[in-house]
Amino acid sequence: MTGATHVLGIDSGGSGVRVAVARAQTCRGSAEKPLTWSSPTPAVVGDRGIDAHGLLARVEPAARELLREAGVRRLGAVCVGAAGMATLGDDLRATLPGALADAFGVRRLALAADGVTAYAGALGQRPGAVVAAGTGLIALGVVPEAADGSGGGSGLGGGSGSGGGSGWRRADGWGHLLGDCGGGAWIGRAGLEAAMRAYDGREGGSRPLLARLEAVFGPPGELPGKLYPRPDRPAVLASFAPEVARCAVADPVANPVADPVAEAILRDAARHIAEAAEAVCPRLEPSEVALTGGLFRMGEPLLAPLRAELAARLPGIPVAEAAGDPLEGALCVAAALAAGELRLPRDPGLLSVVAQAPLRGASDSWGASDNR
Repeated sequence: MTGATHVLGIDSGGSGVRVAVARAQTCRGSAEKPLTWSSPTPAVVGDRGIDAHGLLARVEPAARELLREAGVRRLGAVCVGAAGMATLGDDLRATLPGALADAFGVRRLALAADGVTAYAGALGQRPGAVVAAGTGLIALGVVPEAADGSGGGSGLGGGSGSGGGSGWRRADGWGHLLGDCGGGAWIGRAGLEAAMRAYDGREGGSRPLLARLEAVFGPPGELPGKLYPRPDRPAVLASFAPEVARCAVADPVANPVADPVAEAILRDAARHIAEAAEAVCPRLEPSEVALTGGLFRMGEPLLAPLRAELAARLPGIPVAEAAGDPLEGALCVAAALAAGELRLPRDPGLLSVVAQAPLRGASDSWGASDNR
């Protein structure tokens, strides 16, 4: 990457889109903070999956501005991490390599599932398992390739998750209708169901959760009409997860006694999260498990039962603090790719790499194409 000192990372998740530019030493512990841009609006999903042109229309001008701010004219590599890349990423894989090469002159591009960038942000290129949980939830485990290109895929135990043949092991991440069990939308939906049960007078209902539903969304009978037409239903459901956590803890003013229904929802969530980690975690030294994503900011109401579940299911495997988030993971992957040191296994759905030869007579300076 002669003359290219920086890399570009893009994170497209259920809660929005973020872009960052950083020095290529990001994965090696550079103290310099990246320049970032963010939008709370998620990428659009249409008939062809994630809309590549819609995503480009937002991230390209943001990236150009960050590059100008950083004084950067060449990029060593780009990594795009996106929720749904494995199952909804066909348009991204078809469109982004050429579009980003045209826009920025970059010839090294990694297209990754957000679980992969979450893994890289949390553990870098060390063996282990990462559970990434926000609106949704996915768990990935991997044994990265050795520096000489060997290894990857050995020692992965349990489960029948996809990606095992490539070195990746996946559990869940199937979306809020088919899975994402224990994630934010799952917890929020369970809390709203318990509230509606209380509203109807059915068993399993929770009066504290009903009170929180009324405070957040208004009259319970009007909730279906507000929720079902929304294109961002998973995010709306996930927005209620903190209310479940709030009801699970006794509060002298708002909630004198912890709500047993809310507590049970979080215990079930913890069990689902630990099951996903168990399904993908390599059974060898020195594996680690890391938890990353906004869900875990919920704190002890979720983390206490989760620690107990992980200790029971994965005895002897330490739970490490995540070093960074998925955007930092995208920068880490891009930096490793730019240096020729990317050891995370390639996979058609989870992590694909495009390395194009520069066009004859073309400049790799993004500024050269700025006025075309």
